[in-house]
This record gives sequence, structure tokens and C-alpha cells, in this order.
Amino acid sequence: MKRIAFLFAVSLGAVAVSAQTDPHLKLWYAKPAKAWEEALPLGNGKTGAMVFGGVKKERYQLNDNTLWSGFPDGGNNPNGPTVLPEVRKAVFDGDYIKAADLWKKMQGPYSARYLPLGNLLLEFPFADTLGTGYYRDLDLNNATATVRYTTGGVQYQRETFTSFPDKVMMVRLTANKGKQVSFTAALTSKLHYSVKATANNQLVLTGKAPKFVANRESEPQQVVYDEDPKGEGMNFVIYLYIKTEGGTVKQSGDQLSVTGADAVTIYLTEATSFNGFNRSPGKEGKDPNTEAKTNLDKVRILSWAQIKQRHVSDYQALFNRVKLNLGTNEDAVKLPTDDRLRRFADTKNDNQLQTLYYQFGRYLLIASSRPGSRPANLQGIWNDHVQPPWGSNYTTNINTEMNYWLAENTNLSECHQPLFDFMKELAVNGAVTAKVNYNIREGWVTHHNSDLWAKTSPPGGFEWDPKGMPRWSCWPMAGVWFSTHLWEHYLYTGDKKWLQSTGYPLMKGAAQFMLHWLIKDKTTPWLVTNPSTSPENTIKLNGKEYQVALASTMDMSLLRELFAAVIKTSTVLNTDAAFRKQVQEAYDQLYPYHIGQYGQLQEWYGDWDDPKDKHRHLSHLFGLYPGSQITVQQTPELAAAAKQSLIHRGDVSTGWSMAWKINWWARLQDGDHAYKILSDAFTYIDPNQTRETMGGGGTYPNLFDAHPPFQIDGNFGATAGITEMLLQSHAGYLSLLPALPTAWAAGSIKGIKARGNFMVDIQWKEGKLAVAKIISGSGGICRIKTTTPVKIVEVKANPVQGANANPLNIAYGKVVYEKNPQAKLVSIGKEGEYMMEFPTVKGKTYTIVNQ
Repeated sequence: MKRIAFLFAVSLGAVAVSAQTDPHLKLWYAKPAKAWEEALPLGNGKTGAMVFGGVKKERYQLNDNTLWSGFPDGGNNPNGPTVLPEVRKAVFDGDYIKAADLWKKMQGPYSARYLPLGNLLLEFPFADTLGTGYYRDLDLNNATATVRYTTGGVQYQRETFTSFPDKVMMVRLTANKGKQVSFTAALTSKLHYSVKATANNQLVLTGKAPKFVANRESEPQQVVYDEDPKGEGMNFVIYLYIKTEGGTVKQSGDQLSVTGADAVTIYLTEATSFNGFNRSPGKEGKDPNTEAKTNLDKVRILSWAQIKQRHVSDYQALFNRVKLNLGTNEDAVKLPTDDRLRRFADTKNDNQLQTLYYQFGRYLLIASSRPGSRPANLQGIWNDHVQPPWGSNYTTNINTEMNYWLAENTNLSECHQPLFDFMKELAVNGAVTAKVNYNIREGWVTHHNSDLWAKTSPPGGFEWDPKGMPRWSCWPMAGVWFSTHLWEHYLYTGDKKWLQSTGYPLMKGAAQFMLHWLIKDKTTPWLVTNPSTSPENTIKLNGKEYQVALASTMDMSLLRELFAAVIKTSTVLNTDAAFRKQVQEAYDQLYPYHIGQYGQLQEWYGDWDDPKDKHRHLSHLFGLYPGSQITVQQTPELAAAAKQSLIHRGDVSTGWSMAWKINWWARLQDGDHAYKILSDAFTYIDPNQTRETMGGGGTYPNLFDAHPPFQIDGNFGATAGITEMLLQSHAGYLSLLPALPTAWAAGSIKGIKARGNFMVDIQWKEGKLAVAKIISGSGGICRIKTTTPVKIVEVKANPVQGANANPLNIAYGKVVYEKNPQAKLVSIGKEGEYMMEFPTVKGKTYTIVNQ
């Protein structure tokens, strides 16, 4: 066999920006968007824009990720310490209905709503509403949206991007003939607003957000404003500046009119009065004009080309880290993206569409979650409703966490930072909730829903919920789940200083609360949670339905994951030995997993599962994914039980649930089943047709996940799942191609991350590993598992460029030695699984070659 070695000469933390782009990494369409779910998303972590691409009328729907309804409202209940013992007694007595009724006394107000900022509207003096040669796209290579068409014998083009470095949205309008760019520009909002046009080619929109928005779409009158500009409710502004090349700009009422220009550049900045999670936006908020005007003044002196270069360089430094190649159907890529999506249901022959979807997920995280921004919410940063589905807020019993499953393994650790910053705020408010609601004076807690103000108390509301609220509100476990992300970030980055300063204090606080929350069971020797739910599902038993019981499997799985992380962190940092011992003792007493009468992993304290239950939440499988307690190799009986639970629930569900199932089947090493669900998720959903809410998952024309309605977690979860099919590292070793489906017979992936701070490239042919490359970011022992015998090759950083470059875009190099004398075969599994381990040196590259 040919001896191959691969070279890579940059560090893990600073991957060089590649000048190469993939021409197929574009979402493109042959007509303008009619529905919002056909428009194309742009974002810089704060400002979001949906580009519709109209010919006669263009609309940019705008968002700011700090524009929410309401104001800080802790919602804590001083009567909680009195009610909680009553709830617990009812649970231990088996009176679960009474327990649920009592729990409702613990609930406070519902969370705030994420709101739309406004619209930039451009109207052109064309008689034609479509033109000829129409084309619009979103180029993932440079995070730029383009619209192009011909009308009246002139070809027009609009390019748009949102810049993270310069905090501005830029629009460039050009034509292939001089003096042809004419239009009027207007700003509007669905909230209270006024607009002023100024003589210096500017529009300024000033707006006020409501202090209260009802929970139901059917109650539009329940949107309440504080008429005092300094009262409760956010203030916001949008600044727009027009720079022309030739032509004229005139004020026209509250609009600006451009006539006869050769080209036009539009600069748009915006801001809100948000001044911190614990400050009232009206009374203590900042003046949004200062931020928006300052940002505009900084960039208006710069050219389009200067700002775009900075934007592309910043974006590509993140996006270009990962390359995926699953093969390309040349006929398919010639079709518009919406046509490809429709076609996929029949042919399933478009692997490149799956590559596009994968990279679109990475793009969306970069666009919606950057250092210094708020974390991505239920819709990222894109929302056009004053009363959005589920408030477009932070649903923390799965959806917010799923948003960040791809952050580490797709090499976007920096995009994880907003979640950690949010956790610091939750820890502040959660300490108050712990004390007021539960009389627990150590640590912090947060429940199933939160908002801009870092709300941590049990939410109420949703009068339309026919089964009541406790099935989702009685869940004080979000802080536990969030804290597992801290340990994962350390495992992927090896950043011990961050672990000590940020990760461990937050983890410890979550564990401290839980040590007080846990209680001895009345009939077993174990520690249990009481009250307890399995998020949003109910127990069906003896013809009755119950919402609240004790020791749900999800609760206990989350606690095992957190307690194990706290123990390991304390050991790594060589600190807090006494607390470590306390956590270890509690860990050893946690109510264990149980396998039920149908061979399933029990969801509840008792063997109460219904095999006909098709509920979208399968929270009891947390230990399989994203947790690490259940694995095929180390806990085969539990893995088999988890598989049985998945079979009972079925494959098709809501969008985010299907994304979670992709990850579960990947962890079960069944790539074909994971692929089947991924393929099912490509069901085309027409946003112009009415569809049942939560009526089955799919994908909208703009590749947004259809819950339905749109929820971004499905996009993020599926991207994480595709990575999980190709590389896993949760069990203490790197498993290469653990769930490779038959449909991906040949391909490659470059730049993904594994725990232990390893960066990994993999190439495969005929369904088998061909070659892989591992770059060690921290040094230490590397363990790998393959299905074929391999040898480890260490190489020098002496790249050869040009025609000899291999499909992974890494040059061939000189072999230092064929067989690493320090590498050793650890074991051979029953099904021909080979485990190798070898020491690594920080910064060095190691190539895995088939024997």
C-alpha cells in the first residue's frame, strides 16, 4: 500500500484563512422570497437581517438580539419554602395529581418575548416585478447575500452583509450602465416608532418596545406599551446612511430618494437601551443613539471594499476551519436550492445538499452567537413576530443546549462564549431563586425557560396548555445541563485557566444547589429528585395522566453528568478536595438507571413507560447523548435499552427531536438509521401553506428547520449529528467513522475537533477509512478506535503544494518513520475494532494509515 503522510503547519487555535472557496456552498433561488421562511438570513451576532430579494420592492427584516419585551422580573415566590414540603409529601404519598396542583403555586410570570426590530424597505421605479435572469443567493463562503436581475435592458445587483468587526449592515447597489440606480428608502417597525429624514442623507428610526406581550397569538390586543419614553419597555433606534456615486439624494417626507446614481452604498447601524440583565431598560437603560451613531460615524468614512474585506476575513477565520465533502451530483447542484429540496424526497441522490445543510448550520451559529453577544435563542436572532412561537426565548429543557452542540466539535469554540456569559447572569439570579423559592442558600438554579433578563424562577402562563404547566415548569435542572457545557468546552480546548476562572465556579454552584435539592427516597436507599418531571411528557398509568412524580431518568442522568464533571474538574485543578468528596458520596447514591418490562430504558421512577407513546421529548436518553454515561462498548445493556426506547418513539417527529435522534443513532453506531432520519428531515415544507404546529419535521425553502414552525435548534442539532456520525470522542478515545452510512461511501472531512484538544481530518473510500490526520493541541496520550488495523505516522511540517495535494487539501510529505515505536495496540474488539494509543507532543501532526 502507498505510504502517505499529511502535513499541517498551523496551530489549532489560529487556523489560517484559506483563499479557496467551494462554489457549491451557496443557497440560491430563481425567484424572490414571498414568505419569511424563503428569505435568507444574515447576522453578526447582534444584528440579524432576512433578505427577501424583491425586484420592485426589497425588504430587509431586521432584528437586534437585545430587543425584548418587558423588564427584569424575577418572579420568585416567597411562599415557595412552605409549598415545597407539601409538594414532596404528595409525591411520596403517590398523589401525583395533588402534587401537580400544589406546584402551580410555585409558578410566577412567564418569560419575556424576543421582538422584531424593524424593516429596511427599498422601492425601485420599475414596471416589471420580476425581470429576467433573476438570481439570489446566500454565499456561505463569505456570508454575503446577492440579488441580480435584468429589467429595462439594465442588469442590477444588490450585495448585502452584516459585519461583526464593524457592527454594521452594508448594502451595495450597482448596475451595468451608468446613472441607473434610483430608489426610495424607508424604515418601519411593527412596534411603536417614528422616523426622521435628515439633510445629511440619513434616516433615523426611534422606537419603543412593549412592557408586556401576551402568551397567545390569538390575543393581539395583549401588547401593552408604557407611553413614558423613560418607562418600562426597551427603547431602540436604527440609523441609515446613504452614500452615492453620482446621482442625487433628497428627503421625501420620512424617506430618502436616490435618483440617477452609478452606485449606492447603504450603511445601517442599530442599538437598544439594554444595559444589562438586571437593569430596567427604561429607567436605567443606556441611550441607544450613542451606540448606533458612534458605530455609524466609525464606518461611514470607510469604503464598501474596506468594510467587506474586514468582514470576510473575520468570518472566514471561523468558517473555513472545516471542510466537508460527501460527493456532488452535478445535475442536482445546477438546480435552485428549493428545487433540490423538493427533489431530494424522491431521489435521495444529493449528498452535496447535506454538505450545504451541514455548513449552513455552522454559518448560522457564527451569524447568531459571537463573543460579546447574547446566546442564540429559539430562532437564533431572526424573528418577525411581536408574538413569536414560544416567545422565541430560551427554552432551556433542550432547545438552548442543542443550539451549542455543534460549537465544539465543528471547531467554533469561540461561538460558545455567549452561553457561558449568560450562565454567569443566571448564576446571579439563580442564587436568589434558590434562596427565595426553596430556602437553599448555596449555589444557583434555573428552570425550563429564560429570557434576556436571565429569568431563573419557575414560569407560569400559557393559558391554552390543556394539560397544565407543571409538566414543563416543574424542572429546576437547566443549570445542571448548562454546566455540562463547561466541562465539554474544557475537554475540547484544554484551557485550564478558563476552567479555573469560569468553568469550575459555575459548575460548583450548580452542584451545590443540587446537593441540597436531592432527598432520600422513602422506599429505596437512593437519593432522588422530588418533585420531578421528564420535560413536557406525562405519565400514562391506569387510565390516568400524571405530570409530576420523582426521580425521572433525565434528572438522574443530568446529575451523574454534572457530578462526574465536578469531580474530574476538582481533580484536574487539584482543588476543593472536601467538596469533591461530598459530591462523590452523593454521586454514589443517585437513583440508578432501570430497564423496563419492554426492554426499554425507563423514563420514570417506576416501570410506567407506554410503548405507544410517540412524544417528541425523549429526555431520558440524555445519558446516551449528549451525555457520556451510556455507550455501546462500556454499557451494552443500557445502550440496547436506549435503542428500544428509540424504536418505540419512532423516527419522524418535530424538527429538533429528529435532530436529537440523529445523534442518538450515531452514538448507537447505526449510521444508516441516523442517515434515514437526516433524510426524512429534508422533507420540503411550503411556508405559504398552513401546517399543523408540531405536525412533523421538515425543512423550509431557506433551509431553516421546520419544527414546525421554525426553530433553529434543528439546524444546529443536525449539524452536530453529522459530525457525530464521522467522529466521536466521548468514551475516552477517538472513534473514526463510528456511524458512517452506506450513502456516504466516499468522502472527507477536515478540521473537526475531538475531546483532548485534537483536530482531526478523515478521508474514507468504499465505506472504509483511508487515512486520517490528528493534530495535538495539548499533547498527552491519544487513543483511537478504528475498524481496520492501522499504523501511526509522525510527519515533518514540510508541505508540498500544487498538483500533488490530496483530497483533504493537505500536501504529501516525507515520512519520518513508518511505525511510531511508542504506539501500541491496546485491544481488538469482538467485531474487529482496533484500539491504538500513542503519546503526542503539542502542535505535532500524526497520520493514521491503513495497514
